[in-house]
Amino acid sequence: MARWCYRHRLVVLLLWVGTVFGVGFAGTSAGTDYANVFSLPDTDSKRAYDLMDKAFPERAGDTDTVVWKVDEGSVSDDSVRSRIEPALAEIGRMPGVGDVTSPYDDGGRGGGGGAGVSRDGAIAYAQVTFTEQANSVPKELIDDVIETAQGAERDGLQVELGGQAVARAQEASQGTSEAVGILAAAVVLFLAFGSLFAMLLPIVVAIAGVGTGMMATALLSHTTNIPDVAPLLGSLIGLGVGLDYALFIVTRHRRGILRGMNPQEAAVTALNTSGRAVLFAGGTVCIALAGMLVMNLRFLDGVVIATSLTVVLSVLAAVTLLPALLGVLGPRVLSRRQRRRLAAAGPEPELTSGLAARWSAYVERRPRSTAVLALVVMLVLAIPVLSIRLGTSDQGNHRDTTTTRQAYDLLAEGFGPGFNGPLQVVVDGTEAEGLVSRIESTEGVAQVAAVPPANGVTVIQVVPTTSPQAEETDRLIDRLREDVIPASGAEAHVGGVTAVSKDFASVTGDRLPYFIATIIALGFLLLMVAFRSLVVPLTAALMNLVAAAASFGVLVAIFQWGWGTELLGVGREGPIAAFLPVIMLSLLFGLSMDYQVFLVSRMHEEWVHTKDNARAVRVGLAETSRVINCAALIMMCVFSAFVLSGELEAAMAGIGLAAAVALDAFILRTALVPAAMHLLGKANWWLPAGLEKRLPHLAVEPREEEAQAVRPPVVEGAGPASVIHGFIRTADGEAVEGAEVTLLSRGGRQLDRVTSLADGSYIVAVPGPGPYLLATTSSSSASRARQVAVGEGPLVFDVELAGVTEGEVDAVN
Repeated sequence: MARWCYRHRLVVLLLWVGTVFGVGFAGTSAGTDYANVFSLPDTDSKRAYDLMDKAFPERAGDTDTVVWKVDEGSVSDDSVRSRIEPALAEIGRMPGVGDVTSPYDDGGRGGGGGAGVSRDGAIAYAQVTFTEQANSVPKELIDDVIETAQGAERDGLQVELGGQAVARAQEASQGTSEAVGILAAAVVLFLAFGSLFAMLLPIVVAIAGVGTGMMATALLSHTTNIPDVAPLLGSLIGLGVGLDYALFIVTRHRRGILRGMNPQEAAVTALNTSGRAVLFAGGTVCIALAGMLVMNLRFLDGVVIATSLTVVLSVLAAVTLLPALLGVLGPRVLSRRQRRRLAAAGPEPELTSGLAARWSAYVERRPRSTAVLALVVMLVLAIPVLSIRLGTSDQGNHRDTTTTRQAYDLLAEGFGPGFNGPLQVVVDGTEAEGLVSRIESTEGVAQVAAVPPANGVTVIQVVPTTSPQAEETDRLIDRLREDVIPASGAEAHVGGVTAVSKDFASVTGDRLPYFIATIIALGFLLLMVAFRSLVVPLTAALMNLVAAAASFGVLVAIFQWGWGTELLGVGREGPIAAFLPVIMLSLLFGLSMDYQVFLVSRMHEEWVHTKDNARAVRVGLAETSRVINCAALIMMCVFSAFVLSGELEAAMAGIGLAAAVALDAFILRTALVPAAMHLLGKANWWLPAGLEKRLPHLAVEPREEEAQAVRPPVVEGAGPASVIHGFIRTADGEAVEGAEVTLLSRGGRQLDRVTSLADGSYIVAVPGPGPYLLATTSSSSASRARQVAVGEGPLVFDVELAGVTEGEVDAVN
């Protein structure tokens, strides 16, 4: 497929352009119909909702609140009424506004008709009922309502607005966070590649996949329930994986060109190696996301659809659109300096010396201290997770500069903290006097009011003394359900937004262990089949749990404890969104599997060649750590930028995922995993013989030598590809770092060239059995070459840089 896409690049490009613009036009024309459906079967709040639906079958439009406060005097003063009443009257005449209930309608105090005045007369509120629900109210209408209401302000008179429709109107424009994340990722890519064209490739691929996914999600919102946070999470995930997957493929493609392959064969090889790993990784992420269905929560079903669809389209763009773009660019995927050097000096190897090789050698020398230090850091960061509290955010968590947050605070100041989240005790019957009196005498209740019965159902409004997110409010709900209602003998249920949020958090917490067990078991099975080992998947499972605990610890410290929430501009501290652990664990599992596969597949390849665990771990870490760290930096940029989205849930997800990726890449995969593998030794690759026979074979990423077998043979003679490996040492036995080892054919053609690592080790690829010339060059010794004969398997050949001995010649002269 890669070769076809490369050769028919114009067709592929036209198909993608047509798809992006076609789906985009359809999505823009149809609009969106997102719906937050918190269906919680077998919960008390769900039964209360069903009774409410029986009593009031016709649901009105969204109701928002206008709140005003005077610094001196009373809101009933003529000077205040003369400014507020005309504004409310003008709002009531606007098309799309169904009703406006004002405290001045009957001059009442504290509750007449859903609007009231505080006891001290300093704060009052009116309710504006739209003809449509919040999702359907035009933004222009909401802006007019806000402008008209706040136009009544003067010195000493503050006017603020709250409600779902108002909150939607003040959200940051869609695309700001994505644009900032892409810009930051572009900087990282340019520093990594040093080429403008190479930098643009992952960005174009990611935008194509995410853009198509977002518009397709908008279209699907008309056929199924998708929450309004789903497209934001989909773009967050899609940009991260889209950029990373394209990065892996472009990196392998550039390496192939630098090693002397023509651009087409380099692209085919890159897609047959890294492209297969991308397909495996993308499938793993989708399976992990689908694991959320285990929770049996309808709210998460829409999230699964949006995020999985975006990941699938990002993978499709990486394996089809990217090879077409590589065909358009050709050798220009390299920088000008690299192209000039390639033309002047010929093919070159990918150097694994430098910082990556030195760090890899350090981990090999001191695995115990490295593992202990990394583990201590992770455990310290995980401490806050012990106090995690799940819940939902409300307008009290908005930034203090928003009108919704200020309206929330004014209502709490004038009518009590619980006024922003009243409970609804729904009674199946018309006799509720006894229950009302019991609720009034219950600890934690500030106000009780029974609504006249309708259709055989009575609704009792209960205002708590504490805020909706307070633990005392949760205890009040439990007290009403377990003690007060059973003692009254009435058949009643506690509902309302606050009760629904509590039930959602409880259900999520109860089902979370089953979800964690599912995705951990799935990851264990996939890695066991891929790497033919029991220890590698077991350590990966433990590492995933440690990474999850540490990332949630960071989340709790910032968003629940409030360490820097105002500094980050994400509002006031509060409980962690109940759905976030499920989404974060799914993504963390999928992304950590990406890095684990990329790291361990190289180690496994080296182990198959040499059966030397220390060398396998050292070489695998040295050759992959740079790409893993670069990919992690890109994801951190994309995820962190979602703090700018204006939505607290998106900011939580962005910060949590950025922390998870940083800890996973820079501590786990770079330090803890290789250190543990050094300590475990050959046990890493142990698998019972009986299990080995029964397990299916899954090739995550074939050996590059096999992938390159599609090229015309570079030497005469047939046979399987192999390697020559060993160590470069001085006569005193000291390792030689930076020595260039070149494999030549009998005719003198260069086949492969590498640079020895810090411990003096090297490995060169051999196209097939036969005689070759192995040349070694070091700045501190004379150049040498010796004829070697390679058979069917790998050849171990150590080189000692000393004086010229019999049978050797100077490779230069």
